[in-house]
Amino acid sequence: MEGVRCCSSSSSHNHPNSHNDKNVDPRVIHARNLRTCPNFVDRFFHHRIISLYSFNSKPEPNSHSSYIHRSFSLIPSPNLVSWTSLISSLSGSYLSLLHFLSMLRTTSLLPNHRTLASLLRTCTSLLAFPFGLSLHAFSFKLSLSEDPFVGSSLISFYAKQGSPEDSLRVFYQMSERQWDAVCCSAAVVALAQCYRPDDAMDVLVRMRASGFKPTTQSLSGALRAAAGMAALEQCRVIHGCALVGGLDRFAVVCCALVNGYGKAGAAREARRVFDENADIMNTGLWNAMMSAYAQLGEVGPAIEIFHAMESKGMVPDEFSFLAILSACANAGSVVDTECWLMQMRNVYGLEPSLEHYTCLIRVMGYVGRFEDAKRIVREMQFEPDAAIWRSLLMACGHHGKADMARTMADRILALDPNDESAYVILARIYSCARRWDEVAEVRKMMRDRGVKKEGGRSWIEVQHEVHVFMAGDKMHERIQEIYAKLSELLGKVKNLGHVPGWKEASLDSDKEIEEAMGYHSEMLALAFGLLDGVTPAGKTLRIVKNLRICMDCHMVFKYISRTVQREILVRDVNRYHLFQDGTCSCGDIW
Repeated sequence: MEGVRCCSSSSSHNHPNSHNDKNVDPRVIHARNLRTCPNFVDRFFHHRIISLYSFNSKPEPNSHSSYIHRSFSLIPSPNLVSWTSLISSLSGSYLSLLHFLSMLRTTSLLPNHRTLASLLRTCTSLLAFPFGLSLHAFSFKLSLSEDPFVGSSLISFYAKQGSPEDSLRVFYQMSERQWDAVCCSAAVVALAQCYRPDDAMDVLVRMRASGFKPTTQSLSGALRAAAGMAALEQCRVIHGCALVGGLDRFAVVCCALVNGYGKAGAAREARRVFDENADIMNTGLWNAMMSAYAQLGEVGPAIEIFHAMESKGMVPDEFSFLAILSACANAGSVVDTECWLMQMRNVYGLEPSLEHYTCLIRVMGYVGRFEDAKRIVREMQFEPDAAIWRSLLMACGHHGKADMARTMADRILALDPNDESAYVILARIYSCARRWDEVAEVRKMMRDRGVKKEGGRSWIEVQHEVHVFMAGDKMHERIQEIYAKLSELLGKVKNLGHVPGWKEASLDSDKEIEEAMGYHSEMLALAFGLLDGVTPAGKTLRIVKNLRICMDCHMVFKYISRTVQREILVRDVNRYHLFQDGTCSCGDIW
């Protein structure tokens, strides 16, 4: 009893404090208490010590596991909170998780919603998919699968496993009265991470309709989804929600806004958000602004942000340099790209990664310095990946080097025989060179290996609604008007002296050429955007395409931008293209 009184009298000194002690080594607190009161058996103290050990070992999982186990062993008659604290601390050990869960099952205690949520979070971090499935089944048995804690953890678990359909199923299997802001936010973030922007935006709408206020997580997740669609109007709507909810000054939301506007090609709006929040000392915000400029190939503004970042006392990181290198590469400047890569290593002491080298190799290929590009590939310390060889393969197409293209395609296929992009790009290069036998050979290889070409898909946002077009689409409600408009546009292009040089087949008649061009989804999206009453006159048309825009469509877009006197912004899988008065911002390098 005397020992207990001793600890009680000094409990304010010995009990770990969640605010003050997180930066203190928990072993110091633990040792101090054991020295003062060796017989101390306060359960709450040990729960907090376990939590502090867990918090302090996040950079190095399992670094404090022995102390956690010892502290747990000193708890007399552990209750469910004790077990939950222990399980929550096991984020780095799959075997420990199984061991202690099996020990829990030998007691009379049953996991509650918090215990299951902790278990599922651990499974998510460990990528323990089979065990997570078992826990999902267990949650059904305990009638806890619809609990918001468990539901949120299941949604995140399935998203981490790359199963957005299962995440969505878990969310909608919960009754709306079981939803809460955390659960809805988890669904928005999960679907955005799994590249399901439509579903993520739908959940956000349902969340607001159910009366839940947006959270920083839901807004940042929705902005990530909007960025994936380059949906400028959606970014503006979410920005409005952030302003109304007073969340626009949170760093995670600011970064997401800058990224969302940047991905939509609205660099001015991204810069406005950035300037209003530049006092938020967050490297991510500065990197997001540089990336927004980089995507448009605007080197000057990107470098300006870089130097302003340094003047604020912030240290550039690998992502800062990746943004600058991307900007230089997108602008087609080999000299600047080489210079910044050297500065990264020699001045800032940062070792370039494969992604940094890819920027240099890509721009070298596009200006025709193939020997220098191949030398960099040989000398760098990394094994070249498919992105490296794909950059050089596309550069071969740009310079008409069909023979070299076959070598680059073979490099890609050696890494992945089912990489459809290698076949498609190679076939396009051969067709441009009118080497029809090789085109047929490539297509036969695809058939023999069961490789299917990904269908072209483009989308355009009109009056807060996203319209999606597939290659050869016949399903849109205004499809007849769209094809009529496309025929009209191609007629105007022809009057300017250009006939689309469709090379994938031998097409002679105007009708055949128009049909071939109309098969491409970006052409359909453009024609729809130019229908009377669809978009206001003078407004920039914004189109997103899931594949690389082909040379024929690229040339036709330049002519159409001059014909209709409209800015047309296209984001393809490689970069942004701003078509304006017959020119493109990419300088025909993409």
